[in-house]
Amino acid sequence: MNIYYVLAIWISLALLASFISIRIGVSVALLEIVVGAVFGNIPGIKEHIPQNDVTVLLAGFGSVLLTFLAGAEIDPVSLRRHWKSSVTIGAVSFLLPLIGAFFYSRYILSWNLHASEIAGIALSTTSVAVVYAVMVETGLNREDIGKLILAACFVTDLGTVLALGGLFANYGWELLAFVVITVVAMFLLPRALRWVLANVGHRVSEPEVKAIFVVLLALGGLATAAGSEAVLPAYVAGLVVAGVFMEDRVVLDRIRTIAFAFLTPFFFLRAGTLISAPVLVSGAGVIAALFLVKVGAKFLGVWPAARAFGLPRREGTYTTLLMATGLTFGSIAALYGLTHHFISETQYTELVTVVILSALIPTVIAQQFFRPAVCMPLDEKEALGEEDISMPRRRGEHWVRRDLPDVQSEPG
Repeated sequence: MNIYYVLAIWISLALLASFISIRIGVSVALLEIVVGAVFGNIPGIKEHIPQNDVTVLLAGFGSVLLTFLAGAEIDPVSLRRHWKSSVTIGAVSFLLPLIGAFFYSRYILSWNLHASEIAGIALSTTSVAVVYAVMVETGLNREDIGKLILAACFVTDLGTVLALGGLFANYGWELLAFVVITVVAMFLLPRALRWVLANVGHRVSEPEVKAIFVVLLALGGLATAAGSEAVLPAYVAGLVVAGVFMEDRVVLDRIRTIAFAFLTPFFFLRAGTLISAPVLVSGAGVIAALFLVKVGAKFLGVWPAARAFGLPRREGTYTTLLMATGLTFGSIAALYGLTHHFISETQYTELVTVVILSALIPTVIAQQFFRPAVCMPLDEKEALGEEDISMPRRRGEHWVRRDLPDVQSEPG
């Protein structure tokens, strides 16, 4: 099929999801998943939504860019302030689902050892992509609660990537070279970005944006060659340059525009098209059980930890539901297991379906029933509209929260 027709179809689906999102007030990322799942299973239509090299590439770079943006939104000052709460919540959010899903898959479903390990890793994740998209759309990325959730996501997914690498990575010179080069690059990146911004930044040719793309693609290539995943260095890169973007958010906003307008829809739509309707029927029992194991383990670990660090019930439940989401790293872990023949196609579809359902159901519940309110100046809200409340505030301007106290860095 003509590649321009293919891209037009995919962007049309993203546009449809945007219209529905505006109409019903649900995150566009989640609706892109739903739209992809619906149209990807309709005979006569799904054949016109091919996953070729171009769409897979765009979806992959979309996930890398979204992961980078999520890391860049983590305020270093806030991370240091809330390090105890974010590390604790992130750690229990990773460990309990990992253990629960592994034992359930191994001893109840009778999966083999490696398949059970893949299941545990895939279902231990928290979706940085979904959480970041929700934080931006609601404006919570500017608030303490949003910064805490993003920081806890970092801890959870760092544990996931380390577990996948520790259990299945090919230890050799490629992995060592990747680690060494990444460490050096992370040390030099903030200085290099500041130099670019000071000397050639904010030009029509956008050299600073291109420089960031070069770094992300180069590190992604090294990660892939070493048997790791491109999203790992992207997340760390976003984290180390977060302080630079706190001083100058123009570049971050431009990258965000590129990502949300063109790249991330391919990622979310592709995630939806991976859902197989026949397997949804035949494996409904397994999918439901694994979904309950994942979400139940998240609640068992995250909710008490959130309450222990001073979050009210509403915000504690909201945090727990968002930490129960999964998409990016969960899909990556499942796909890794399939391509390396650790799991079957049926097990892959079951795991991916659980991952995608966990991106959808907890987020919808959190957004509809437990979302904290964000207050901003009325004149700016009217000017921007509800869909644009994530735009950066003007220098010196502050948003006021009326119902959410500061998240405490100490219990109580």
